[in-house]
Amino acid sequence: MKTFLKISAICLFALLILVAAGFAGFFIITKNASLDEEKLLSVGGNIAVFDADGAEIAGANLSNGRKSVEIENLQRHTIEAFIASEDRNFYNHNGLNFKRILKAAYKNMVSRSFKEGASTISQQLIKNTHLSGDKTISRKLNEIKLTLQLEKKYPKDEILEMYLNTIYFGHNCFGLESAAEFYFDKSAENLSLEESAVLVGLLASPNNYSPYKNPLKSAERRNLVLKAMRDCGYITQKRCEEAINSPINLSGGISGEKYGDYLNAAFEEIGDIFTRNELTDGCKIYTYLNRDAQDMLEETEYPCDYSVIITENSGKACAFKSNIGNARRQPGSTIKPLAVYAPAIEEKLLSPYTRINDEKIDFAGYSPENADKRYHGQVTVADCIKMSYNVPAVKTLNSLTLEKSEKYLNKMGITLGDNEKNLSLALGGMENGMTLKQIADCYTAFANSGLYSPSRFIKKIVDGKGRTVYEDYKSETRVFSEGTCSLMNEMLAETSKSGTAKKLKNLSFDVASKTGTCGNEEGNTDAYTISYTSKHTIGVWLGDKQNNRLSVTGGKDCCEIAEKLLSRLYFSLPPENLEKNAGTSEAEIDAEEYYKNDKTVLADDNSPKLNILKIKTLKGNEPKEKTDRFTHPKVSRPQISVKNDTVNIQLCQTKYYSYLIKRTKNGTNTVIFDGKWKDSIIDKPEDGIYTYTVLPYYSDGTNKFLGEEIILSNVKIGGGIKSPQTEIPDIAKKDWYDL
Repeated sequence: MKTFLKISAICLFALLILVAAGFAGFFIITKNASLDEEKLLSVGGNIAVFDADGAEIAGANLSNGRKSVEIENLQRHTIEAFIASEDRNFYNHNGLNFKRILKAAYKNMVSRSFKEGASTISQQLIKNTHLSGDKTISRKLNEIKLTLQLEKKYPKDEILEMYLNTIYFGHNCFGLESAAEFYFDKSAENLSLEESAVLVGLLASPNNYSPYKNPLKSAERRNLVLKAMRDCGYITQKRCEEAINSPINLSGGISGEKYGDYLNAAFEEIGDIFTRNELTDGCKIYTYLNRDAQDMLEETEYPCDYSVIITENSGKACAFKSNIGNARRQPGSTIKPLAVYAPAIEEKLLSPYTRINDEKIDFAGYSPENADKRYHGQVTVADCIKMSYNVPAVKTLNSLTLEKSEKYLNKMGITLGDNEKNLSLALGGMENGMTLKQIADCYTAFANSGLYSPSRFIKKIVDGKGRTVYEDYKSETRVFSEGTCSLMNEMLAETSKSGTAKKLKNLSFDVASKTGTCGNEEGNTDAYTISYTSKHTIGVWLGDKQNNRLSVTGGKDCCEIAEKLLSRLYFSLPPENLEKNAGTSEAEIDAEEYYKNDKTVLADDNSPKLNILKIKTLKGNEPKEKTDRFTHPKVSRPQISVKNDTVNIQLCQTKYYSYLIKRTKNGTNTVIFDGKWKDSIIDKPEDGIYTYTVLPYYSDGTNKFLGEEIILSNVKIGGGIKSPQTEIPDIAKKDWYDL
């Protein structure tokens, strides 16, 4: 008993020491933490944004306007949406939820991380206004101390009001009022139940759950908030179901202020960098904004809804202007080089000179048509890209297989949904679509010798204490070989000269382009031009964000804008030429075999120059077979016939060959023809039996290359004796009984 008491006393004493040490540590670590009332009201106001040259962008942090809400003016369902989702016991605790803290501590201990935060609304307010985003014990202790001070000084409604005015909702929206105006074009006090739930759903990850970027995810998140409200008794099951089944009706939009579109895109990217409200007071955000390039976009007039991006091929997004944000749209024919032709060249399935039959075809009920409603017969891959023919693209994807196409798209950050894995992908048939930035980023892989690196808006972020909390790291993925990109550069450059992007043909420097237009006989919804040089990529989209039909096209309207931007961009210093030869090899093929017989074989060493066609192909994918038809001429067997004692020798048509034809009688040879091909050779010899020989040969003017001499059937002339070829014994007239 004494031993037990002794051990208990020791344990109690040790526990007291630990508790005392804990309190001492808490007070030592948090001794400098103090509540700052100004910080509680000024989040976002002290965040500075800088351009690529390090100059501050005036007013960038307030591009959506700092506006506050008063809690008494808000709808009850708006307040309840935040409470149900973020902190159900908000009105019942002193700022800390110890049950959640212990649960989070246990999970962090098991996972050996700081994944779980267990923050109440009061803690979130402190973290957003007073602390950095560090996930450390000292920061958490400071948060606890400041939260307790906050709860002592302010009533609950005032804390909630400050929280609603400082929380970040994505798209550079600080505070509920800014978010309500941005997403729904209304004051926060007029938000509906459904709209309130959408905004609350953003808080976990404003970028991932943005209804502009991910409407499906946004709806799913909204529905979770609605179910939480139902579970708390704030709304009925019926009202919950009605709200869940309602669409998200966005009527707000991107800020129209100067540089506002670029800044909204930059803040979207911050949403990818930080998962939840980690922009602290005093942050400095350094971007890749090029003011001259951005001013070009700001000053450009657009005939309809638009989106334009200029990126450096190194991955810096230097200008962006859009009244649809980063919305996903059908990519149209801009997908053809990315999902079809470049992968097919990489897989050595074809080369630029490969000919594809553009014809009416049916793939189990799917029958693609060309934009001009015509079929063009045998066309090269280069022409298919240049003129953007649809049928050859679908044929190529079918041969390539969707699995291989998807492999290359995945390397460029493009994920296909199950409904997108079909042959219509070759023409841009994508249910989820792509953003203009995604499309433009993919094309930079061609300019970068096959290395894909997504463009970024943010260079680095420095917190209020001067610490760099994020710095851009250029990640690169090898997608295509250098040779594939050289071939694509050459074909897309030709598209700018004589293809669908020929409105760019007067530019004095090397530019590769691909156009695309989505629509039907009633009009178009999406039009594109993606153009890139050795230094920049410019993407232009025109259309209607509500999918109304317009007359705009990629080859006309988008190219006109691209031409103006490229001219201004390189007004004083043109870019270097695109790489078009690295990783490729040239070969000389037999032109007649190529055009007449659809065969790609290397030309004979002695082939005439006019019969040589020079092609460029991926190194290692050169034709292997070589013809010897000039070194060893070969022809089909000529036909010989006799009529009215006249011999007719018909020669097969073979370009470039000459023929030596002899007639032999009783060992005596007579040359009856020696020259270039003729359709038929006529000979009228005297009576007798003759043997004719035909010797094909090729002469290059200096040397004569002989083929194999062909001996024709004997013929008989005169005396009523007919040629054995034409005489058919009529045995039916024989009287077999009189033999």
